[in-house]
Amino acid sequence: QVHLVESGGGSAQAGGSLRLSCAASRYIDCKGWFRQAPGKEREGVATINAIGGMRYTDSVKGRFTISQDIAKNTVYLQMNSLKPEDTAIYYCAATTSYACVLGSSDYDYWGQGTQVTVSS
Repeated sequence: QVHLVESGGGSAQAGGSLRLSCAASRYIDCKGWFRQAPGKEREGVATINAIGGMRYTDSVKGRFTISQDIAKNTVYLQMNSLKPEDTAIYYCAATTSYACVLGSSDYDYWGQGTQVTVSS
């Protein structure tokens, strides 16, 4: 079992930045960030695997950066140049799958979510 706790959500103006953190109770190979906006399906935002390989959904490439501190079992999502359409609940998730894809069905462990609101 892996317990995930997110922090760092909040409000920002368009063009601003926020940094999300997710602390895991133990090491696990693949971590990802997902988000769900009202009335929309949950989508994968970014993932990072055991050797630092990263994936991003197209809409955040060049703006968001995922990183990890393996010693602290923590994964981060630096979000820059925020847009109103980035508004959503952001979830941290983890899986033992080395593929570390953006599909949410691959992930076994989920955090409680943190709200990100971007105003224009």
